[in-house]
Amino acid sequence: MQKETVQFITSYANPEDIPKDGLPHVAMLGRSNAGKSTLINSLTHSKTLAKVSSRPGLTRLVNVFDVGGRYHLVDLPGYGFASGSKEDRARLQDLLFGYLQTTERLRYAIVLIDGRIGATDSDKEILQGLIDEHIPFLIVVNKADKLKRSELSHMIEKIDVQYPGAQCIAHSSISGVGRKEIFDAINTALSQKK
Repeated sequence: MQKETVQFITSYANPEDIPKDGLPHVAMLGRSNAGKSTLINSLTHSKTLAKVSSRPGLTRLVNVFDVGGRYHLVDLPGYGFASGSKEDRARLQDLLFGYLQTTERLRYAIVLIDGRIGATDSDKEILQGLIDEHIPFLIVVNKADKLKRSELSHMIEKIDVQYPGAQCIAHSSISGVGRKEIFDAINTALSQKK
C-alpha cells in the first residue's frame, strides 16, 4: 500500500479473542464474491496476500493485516452467502456482527458492493448497522471495469440517493481505478480524532 509494508498478522475465529487495544482498525466488508480479497491484493500490489477463490465464501475467519505499523486492515467473512449449512452461515454471521459490535479499535469500514449487482438487501443491512453504530464508512463499487461508463455513473448516483453524504468510490483491480482515492479516504478517516 503506497510504499508501506503490509503483512498478515493473524486470524480469529471468535470476536472476543480480538485484542481491545493497539492500532486502529479499518474493516473490509462485503457480500461473498464481491471481491474483498481481490481488493486487498489490488491495494497492496500483491497477488497472494489475501487468498482469492472462484468459490465464494472462502473467508471464514477475521483476518488481520498490519499496514505500515499505522493501522490494521481487517478482512471480515463475506455475508449473504447462501451455500453451506445453516449452522455454518449463522456462525459466520455471528463472527461478523460480533466483531462490529465488540471491537473498540474499529475506526473506519469499507463496504464493497458488486457493481454488476448494486446494493442488495444484505448490503443495506450492513450499511444500516454501521449507521446505527456511528461507524464512518466508505462504499466501494467494485468490478467497475465490468460496467459501461453510463452504467457506473447510474450506479453511483443511485447509491448517493440511498446514502446521502456517504463517500462512494468506483474501483477496478484490473485498471487500478479508485486505488488512490481509497487510500486517501482511509488516511483522512484515520487522521480525524475519534
